[in-house]
Amino acid sequence: MSGWTSANIPDQTGRTFVVTGANSGLGAESAKALVAAGANVIMACRNTAKADAVASKLGPNATVAQLDLADLASVRAFASSFTGADVLINNAGLMAVPLRRTADGFEMQIGTNHLGHFALTALLLPKITDRVVTVSSGVHQIGNIQLDDFNWEQRRYRRWQAYGDSKMANLMFGLELAKRLEEAGSSKQSFIAHPGYAATELQGRSENFVDVLAKLSNKLPIAQPAADGALPQLYAATMSSLPSGTYYGPTKFFGLHGAPGRNKYKKAADDADFRAALWAESEKLTGEKFDVSAGSAG
Repeated sequence: MSGWTSANIPDQTGRTFVVTGANSGLGAESAKALVAAGANVIMACRNTAKADAVASKLGPNATVAQLDLADLASVRAFASSFTGADVLINNAGLMAVPLRRTADGFEMQIGTNHLGHFALTALLLPKITDRVVTVSSGVHQIGNIQLDDFNWEQRRYRRWQAYGDSKMANLMFGLELAKRLEEAGSSKQSFIAHPGYAATELQGRSENFVDVLAKLSNKLPIAQPAADGALPQLYAATMSSLPSGTYYGPTKFFGLHGAPGRNKYKKAADDADFRAALWAESEKLTGEKFDVSAGSAG
């Protein structure tokens, strides 16, 4: 897979992908590459005006749908009109934002990055025929999820720790989903990907001095274009004969940039008991139960 680019995506004609947060950054680049490969793409976005502007350049194979992952009512509304797809790419996310709450009272980063996607996947999985790709981050390495204070109601809020926790939750969810699908005898797969360091609109939302540093670092050689940052999730979403439950990211400069390949992750993510507890807590908070055996691809 050395040197793999979007030009290596197999023909996707007749296949449908749901990409969350496809109005900018990695999601927009993923939608662009998938449409170029012949796919139909449902751009599930909170900001539909921005998504419409992107879709208008991609042509009739790209359609826009309203989805606010920070509001479970919006997640359920999207799911209620969903008719099916081959692949779900859980791409949307927030990074290091000040303490805010979702419509359901969750801390904004865990609520959007993890719980929103958890509920969405639970609702859509019976109508997903092939695979789910969940986007994590190398920052999952600082993740230290506290299930007894999942929503930062007792501790002093630390935005970067909260981001790392949400990305660790993404990773553990993707791994646990792969395990449960396999145990249920489902042919569906679950993968996890991360972009390395990609210059996107994700940076610059901290509302403090970090925003200035982020914008400067985006211009350094350490940062890669969003189109390159999207390659790991595109690889995981389109390539055949991949082992379910694997984690893909850039393969050069400590996983910050380069062609996509299999990456290592923090071994704490392999804690089966904690993953099960995270899953149970996520079901409890979202009110959504998974049926991993429903609608298995034959």
